[in-house]
Amino acid sequence: MHPEAHEKFVADSANSSDELNMETASNLEIDNDPIFSYQEQRSIIHRVDRRLVVTCGLLYCFSLIDRGNLGAASIAGLVSPLQPMCITIERISRSDQYSVPRMTDDLMLDVGFRYCFGFVQSWTDMLALRIILGVFEAGIYPSIAYLLATWYSRYDVGKRFSSFYILGCIANAFAGILAYGLMQLDGLGGEAGWRWIFIMEGIMTCVVALVAYFSLVDFPEKADRSWRFLNKDERDFIIRRITKDRDDAIPEPFTFKRFFAPALDLKIWMFALVSFFIITVTTSISVFLPIILRNGMGFSVAAAQCLTAPPYGLAVLLIYASAYIGDRLHSRGPILIANALIALIGLPIMGFASSNGARYFGVFLVTAGTNANIPTSLAYQANNVRGQWKRAFCSALFVAFGGIGGIAGGTIFRAQDTPRYLPGIGAAIASVLLLFPPNWFWCNCLVIIFVLGLSGYFIRANRLADKGEKIIEGSEKFRYTI
Repeated sequence: MHPEAHEKFVADSANSSDELNMETASNLEIDNDPIFSYQEQRSIIHRVDRRLVVTCGLLYCFSLIDRGNLGAASIAGLVSPLQPMCITIERISRSDQYSVPRMTDDLMLDVGFRYCFGFVQSWTDMLALRIILGVFEAGIYPSIAYLLATWYSRYDVGKRFSSFYILGCIANAFAGILAYGLMQLDGLGGEAGWRWIFIMEGIMTCVVALVAYFSLVDFPEKADRSWRFLNKDERDFIIRRITKDRDDAIPEPFTFKRFFAPALDLKIWMFALVSFFIITVTTSISVFLPIILRNGMGFSVAAAQCLTAPPYGLAVLLIYASAYIGDRLHSRGPILIANALIALIGLPIMGFASSNGARYFGVFLVTAGTNANIPTSLAYQANNVRGQWKRAFCSALFVAFGGIGGIAGGTIFRAQDTPRYLPGIGAAIASVLLLFPPNWFWCNCLVIIFVLGLSGYFIRANRLADKGEKIIEGSEKFRYTI
């Protein structure tokens, strides 16, 4: 080897070794605790997983079941031209998000309204109830995102976001099968099958809400006050771990200035726009898939209800794979783009393929790609903000824009577009394109500015911080996740 080339090789190897050692040292530092061994630390964290993630997952699970039950009820006999309006109005009321960790209060308030859906006599009644339901459920999703982010280090949170969202995907997967089973109660007590869907799902939600009221835990600094959970030493360990990671375990006193100051941070709005475009597609799939399978592909009512389940099986695998790789590699953006590619491949197959088998395969790709990007994008924004009130504002805005995407997603698949639903497919493609690498779609100059600008800013900020020329998010140790 030429001497100059050899020297360059040695220098590059040393730099790579230094970067690896820094990352390894960082991982060792967060796992180095003065009281608990590594095995004891993992035991505490897994206990938090079983209590917090499972409870949040169940709450979100039944929230998602409700969001899709209008589609299931529609093919079970609930048909009206006002159905899209009910979906839209509910999404509007749901988009008024707020971030307070009292999900059980919200869910218990909306239980009665879910139950009442089974006894409505007109679509005006249904419309009013959907508005109330949207208002009471508005805080559940952003509160879950915020609460989970306060408990875990930045590269532990991806798998936790994915775990609670996987429970939601399981709910979506079996919601159609559950709805089909409840339809068989048609005529019982003189009530139609679609009414029993609302009645029984409302009762199940009531049971979950009561259990969650006692099992849901508070913020880490108050963990020792939760029923049969962590003791004071274990609570202090969680706080030490978060402090090592980003030094924001203990929230500052609330002021409106602290809460709304992040609105001046451009990247917060960029995260929110990403949420908007992802949720547009996922909401469309969740609400209208049974209708598309029934009216667009010609499956029977029973088949349409049951065929909504398998695509979510692939989604579960991709969701956890995305979270595992992201936590392992300390990266989120490339994974978002890869999942968007999968969805984009599936959308034209779903809309333009000649056979129902091929179109159904497209459903698999769209469902997996778009759903995998929800927890990935949550982790992306959570990894790149610091401070409790900034995190609260970011979570609320992120999910609020997702609610606006839900409004769009609830209207793009129209009955008059059957059997191909090409306008809806086109709108979904347009949403996914905004997550693509800019050099693939030269006509989307705004997308180019968005992707390159955000990534370039993160990379440049990290380099300046490494040189001691910049402090990121108010901390000398904090670095952005690309």
